[in-house]
Amino acid sequence: MSQTSTSTTGHPVGLYWLFAAEMWERFCYYGMRALLLLYLVESLRMGDNMGFAVYGAYTALVYVMPVLGGRIADRVLGSRLAVLLGGVLMAIGEFVIVGGTEMLLFWGMAIIIVGNGLFKPNISTMVGKLYPDGDHRKDSGFTIFYIGINLGALLATTVCAEVGHIYGAKAGFALAGIGMLCGIVIFQMGSRHYAHVSAPPAPESLFTPKWGPLSPFTAVLAGCLALIPVLYFLLRNTDVAGYVLLAVAVLVLVTLISRGIKDGKVQLDKMFGFIILMLFNVVFWACFEQAGSSLTLFADRNVDRHVFGWEMGAATTQFFNPAYILLFGSLFSIMWVKLKQADKDFSIPMKFGLGITQLGLGYLVILLAAPLAVEYQVPLWTLALLYMLHTTGELFLSPIGLSMVTKLVPKDMTATAMGAWFLSIAGANYAAGMLAKLTGVEHEGGEEAVIDTAASLATYVDVYSTMGYVTVGIGMFLVVVSPLVNKLFHGIR
Repeated sequence: MSQTSTSTTGHPVGLYWLFAAEMWERFCYYGMRALLLLYLVESLRMGDNMGFAVYGAYTALVYVMPVLGGRIADRVLGSRLAVLLGGVLMAIGEFVIVGGTEMLLFWGMAIIIVGNGLFKPNISTMVGKLYPDGDHRKDSGFTIFYIGINLGALLATTVCAEVGHIYGAKAGFALAGIGMLCGIVIFQMGSRHYAHVSAPPAPESLFTPKWGPLSPFTAVLAGCLALIPVLYFLLRNTDVAGYVLLAVAVLVLVTLISRGIKDGKVQLDKMFGFIILMLFNVVFWACFEQAGSSLTLFADRNVDRHVFGWEMGAATTQFFNPAYILLFGSLFSIMWVKLKQADKDFSIPMKFGLGITQLGLGYLVILLAAPLAVEYQVPLWTLALLYMLHTTGELFLSPIGLSMVTKLVPKDMTATAMGAWFLSIAGANYAAGMLAKLTGVEHEGGEEAVIDTAASLATYVDVYSTMGYVTVGIGMFLVVVSPLVNKLFHGIR
């Protein structure tokens, strides 16, 4: 009965349990992320460029690990156990960070990276598997799931960010860990609704010793623990992390193309279409992911954050994006269904091109706001409008991308392909760290930074407007060539 049960909305009941579990996991991740850069730059006195490098490496590695986490679920653990183990590790990582030293911060980040790699691709894959092939509800279901992601992000960027702003970052990190524990409990409570899509490939031998005393499960656990010091090293040596990211990308691309060759021309075309959109996905997220880095410092230094006498924390300005997702997400979900029913739906490449174009227009908002600056502080609506355009662009691209992965690849490698999709976001986050350095200010650790707000605003206007023009151009290019790219999908929309 649990395999076919649906809610009053017509979607599987399991979708809403996964929605709630993912919401709390995102509360954990975005709560920590909202506070991270300011913690690095202001509390640990790393300076802008070092802070951007560490932030970029961390967020990149967070998205690299799903490549491995997806394969572990496909071949050993199954999705449910992978998600559970990942959630436990993420909670542990948050509580390690609460120790308050630079060393514990890096160890905690390393543990969170491993946990996220197990959690993130596999819960998304479970959502896709709740729907049979060709089910028109799938895009709508992923958009609903995406609302859960952003409800967690909204709570994180308001509650966690403000707790960190008022009581210190360690209090915010602790709250993020508590949120993750809530997610684990909820996920377990709803497990019967998705047991049929999350079982291990060989449950009878999962806990049976296979390599001496090690069973497949204990071998995975030992491997995860062994990865933690490796990730600690990469976070401490961000240039090395970039080379590792490139090597993993090459390996994944070879795997996808090899599978396409094995399965024939149609599947090979689909793989090439998938890879092309992965590259455009990098462009989108490299610019979008300035939110937690350079846009947060922009808010700190050059945005008037006073609202009716209350000064909003700089990290809290990140709330605009998830708030808009909640405002527009249901409307987009309905829109995609209505367009599909009317046979007027945009192709997947067209949606990507329009999403990237809107992202670029968001950055061009700074050209409207800069002349209105008072004492080099632009009004808060600058970020409100910028994030609105980023969000509508995101809704054209991100949930559609998640759904696309489950449509284009063979079922036996869906978690691996989901990991590959997150790898493109990993590359984008690393690139985002490098882009953020264009706005960076160097200052000595241990000394109070004195920021020239006039020079700072001029730099942000120059960098963001250039970013806007370039991304609008890239988005429009994809719109123009979208019919050619769409032919590679062989009718999949």
